[in-house]
Amino acid sequence: MKEIKPANRVGNIQEYYFSKKLKEVAELNRQGKDIVSLGIGGPDRMPGDDVIDTLCEAAKQPDAHSYQPFTGLPGLRKAYADWYKRKYGVDLNPDTEIQPLIGSKEAVLHISLTFLNPGDGVLVPNPGYPTYTAASKLAEAEIYPYDLTEANCWQPDFEALEKLPLNKIKLMWINYPHMPTGARARMGTFEKVVAFGKKHGIVIAHDNPYSFILNEEPKSLLQVHGAKEIALELNSLSKSHNMAGWRMGMIASNPEFISWFIKVKSNVDSGQFKPMMLAAIKALGADDEWYRGINATYAERRLIAEDIMRALGCTFDPEQSGMFLWGRIPDEAESAEAICDDALYNKRVFITPGFIFGSNGNRYIRVSLCATPDKLREALLRITSD
Repeated sequence: MKEIKPANRVGNIQEYYFSKKLKEVAELNRQGKDIVSLGIGGPDRMPGDDVIDTLCEAAKQPDAHSYQPFTGLPGLRKAYADWYKRKYGVDLNPDTEIQPLIGSKEAVLHISLTFLNPGDGVLVPNPGYPTYTAASKLAEAEIYPYDLTEANCWQPDFEALEKLPLNKIKLMWINYPHMPTGARARMGTFEKVVAFGKKHGIVIAHDNPYSFILNEEPKSLLQVHGAKEIALELNSLSKSHNMAGWRMGMIASNPEFISWFIKVKSNVDSGQFKPMMLAAIKALGADDEWYRGINATYAERRLIAEDIMRALGCTFDPEQSGMFLWGRIPDEAESAEAICDDALYNKRVFITPGFIFGSNGNRYIRVSLCATPDKLREALLRITSD
């Protein structure tokens, strides 16, 4: 039989780190190791009771189970627009400037397929979300990592960016509040990146799922005047409303960009489950008390995570936001991977090494706040025990 090989693009990417590592953690648990997982950022709390009730009641209706519009329910698009107006002060036309998503992660690939031809350049942050790189490779684009460093508060160095072959570059990924470092969004950075995109004809894609976590001043790139002309923004209910498994997200931009995006997306999926869209509408109407409750939960956990970082000899910026804590390992430590392996195999605690986010994460580790205070305290006890 003639040998069958996958497409070249499959050979250019690796299985997602957490996909592989969680299999290992599951095997250790099967062996009775009882691993405390502080790795992945999947909220462990429930959505609101009214959200779940809406889902359940809607699922009983006879019209709930058929195909739905590719562009989502009009009421859902309006709810996203109202949310952006209420929380960010951004005006969006729900009919032409918003597209619901099956989670914002899918849009990383769809944006890449919408804007990139093979060989086009993409600016990807280092450190940054690994999916930006993987999606760029799937689109057969050329990746240009740009450095984010602690010395520069994890903000882009625009002087360095100007030295790149910008005539080859079509798309730039940014993400604030930043994952994995927790660096907060800055309007000055947003204004510079919009000006940079317009100057060089580079589409700016801003991934914005963390703006409500341990952050009292949520910001959107689209608050910058004229940003919609050159930018797209992704957002999600995964973190802000404890709905990660529901896969409810959105993208916002100008009508032309959205229409191009829909051409790709409508050939990939067949819309979302109507009861979930109706439940998302309910979630988007949450009052300020919901967000205060979310942040009270993460603030309690953050204090214990800081103790874990100190126990490991790590330093961290106390001003970082989001649902992780990012820390620099001691200078004398061999590597972040060695610290994380020791924690996993000898202390039975799973922590993420920063190298998976890029070379600038090599001397850092990340602790997730998506574990109960009891689990976090157990992790601290294991790490500090002999």
